[in-house]
Amino acid sequence: MSTHSHDQLMDQVYRYQRYVYDVTRKYYLLGRDQLIADLDVPPGGSVLEVACGTGRNLVKIGRSHPEARLYGLDISSEMLTTARASLSRAGMAERARLIQADACAFDPDAGFGQAQFDRIVLSYSLSMIPDWQGALRESLRHLAPGGQLHVVDFGQSGQLPSWFFKGLQAWLEKFHVTPRADLEQVLTGLARDTGGTARVHHMFRGYAVLGTITHN
Repeated sequence: MSTHSHDQLMDQVYRYQRYVYDVTRKYYLLGRDQLIADLDVPPGGSVLEVACGTGRNLVKIGRSHPEARLYGLDISSEMLTTARASLSRAGMAERARLIQADACAFDPDAGFGQAQFDRIVLSYSLSMIPDWQGALRESLRHLAPGGQLHVVDFGQSGQLPSWFFKGLQAWLEKFHVTPRADLEQVLTGLARDTGGTARVHHMFRGYAVLGTITHN
């Protein structure tokens, strides 16, 4: 799928969903607040959310880390409209910078005037990005020395009844969402290949995967 067609698909998916996204997704996008609690942003540090969606996470990160510099990118112009409004309502319009960009190929130096980031977040986005491994590699390219990449996404629900996971998959497919079965292995391999360390935690009986890659 080309970048242009994925851009159009995401705008089509979220043109109206963006108005109810945060209200409805809080019931099944589990682990996002744990990811935010684990960020431990250094004083005055920079946080980039790749595929920032409605800006919900950036607002919460901004409140938890009032000195952090906030950045976000998304391929959907529809979602960015909502994100800008969310950040403005939270009083963070001047503090956060947003751009439209593809998670698999972006130039933050040109878009933000910032080439590297202390923390990079991908929250329930890899399951919607066709070249999700490419998105992880691209994010790692822009991670500052000693920085951390934080990921949360759907797991395989290994400790839950099989019918639950099959039903969840069928429902998620309607929104072009595909849980990545080898997410843990890919995170571990990328950490090894880039000289970093990976930590992966399965939450809610395997419903969600929380992963971190730390640059040494």
